[in-house]
Amino acid sequence: MRPAVARRIAHFNKRVTNHITRPLAPHLPGFGVVGHVGRRSGRRYETPVNVFPRGGGFVIALTYGTEADWVRNVVAAGGCDLTTRGRRYRLTDPEIVHDETRREVGPVARPILGLIGANDIMRLRRAPRDASVPA
Repeated sequence: MRPAVARRIAHFNKRVTNHITRPLAPHLPGFGVVGHVGRRSGRRYETPVNVFPRGGGFVIALTYGTEADWVRNVVAAGGCDLTTRGRRYRLTDPEIVHDETRREVGPVARPILGLIGANDIMRLRRAPRDASVPA
């Protein structure tokens, strides 16, 4: 996808699609909402994401790449909150991984992410003593 087109889609999603999906994402399989704090503003944000549980943590597809504001906020803070399938988790140790096979995401999402060129993921671990709680 061309960078200019990707930026327009990202802007549209940030202003429109995220507001529509945010109420549903915490409950649907394959989706979640990342709670994070702005690096400069200190403001709390919630961003809908594609998320997949993986051994002791989660993998989040970076559909807008590694430079998206929410990604930079989570990396700077060293973690985030995640609400998925009606449960809230505290996640730490963000690690960005480039993987063109997308083998760590779900099999249904893999070809869709391939079509949009989303080849980066963020791995996060559940915080020590983290017990998920109802959202």
